[in-house]
Amino acid sequence: MTGVESLPSMRSWYKQSFNNVEGYRHHRRITVHRIITWVLIAIIMVIQVYPLLWLFITSVRTEHDFAAGDPFGIPQQFTLDNYARAFESGNLGRYILNSVIVTFGSNFFIVILGMMAAYALQVLRFKGGKIIRMIFMMGIIVPVQISLVPLFIDYSQVGLLDTYWSMIIPLAGFSIPMSVFLFSSFYQYIPSETYEAASIDGAGPYRIFAQITLPLSLNTIVTVVLVNSIFIWNEFIFANTFVLTDDLKTIPLGLQNYIGAMGNTDWTATFAAVCVTITPLMLVFLVLNKAMIQGLEGGATKG
Repeated sequence: MTGVESLPSMRSWYKQSFNNVEGYRHHRRITVHRIITWVLIAIIMVIQVYPLLWLFITSVRTEHDFAAGDPFGIPQQFTLDNYARAFESGNLGRYILNSVIVTFGSNFFIVILGMMAAYALQVLRFKGGKIIRMIFMMGIIVPVQISLVPLFIDYSQVGLLDTYWSMIIPLAGFSIPMSVFLFSSFYQYIPSETYEAASIDGAGPYRIFAQITLPLSLNTIVTVVLVNSIFIWNEFIFANTFVLTDDLKTIPLGLQNYIGAMGNTDWTATFAAVCVTITPLMLVFLVLNKAMIQGLEGGATKG
């Protein structure tokens, strides 16, 4: 009887031991998975952060230290003269002002026209709206390079060559399709009852747009502005094609001025100029990144 009575306890012991082994294996798998995940995250962070860190460190190195020492090593001397030389030799302040004007002007038309088009297509709805939406979506895949020669000829004929408009118009035009897509994706999750209640209260389409749709779209507006600002701030093709004088050069085009005779380049001043130009955009992105993420989530999943 004693042997028979001990069988259930033995089975319980074996079952508990088996569960302990399985739990240990499961915990070990989770631990290994976490280690691999953190290692991959660390590698990605190093790849992303190291170039920026190296750029800022190199911008405060002396010319002699950069040329004679290891460019990727620890600096032996530090100086801020590179920043003063960047403004003196490259007309950097003017290039920043031009980039600000082009960025603000382009974003103004991208947001206003994109919001209105998306509002008409998604909220008002009309016959042929699906075809127009398809045309907008096709504009996303059109390469900007195919427009350079036709636009150059047209601008030279109407007097827009070498003006701010020669950059603002194509930059806004090629960015509007994506803007329409983001705003439309957000508007489709706004309850139709909201618009119906406003209509019953006597609000017309313009009042509904101004008092309901526009306030609800703030996060999406931030997303559209930030995404396009990164592209516009660093844009080179249109500026290089349509700008003929030094007074209208934007930052990417103006950095060419740091290349001297026979291809000699003042690298430390160039890196200082790059630091000055990317810092404002980075600060704005860090401050508004939460609103940008919410705008992307709202446009992709919910309103």
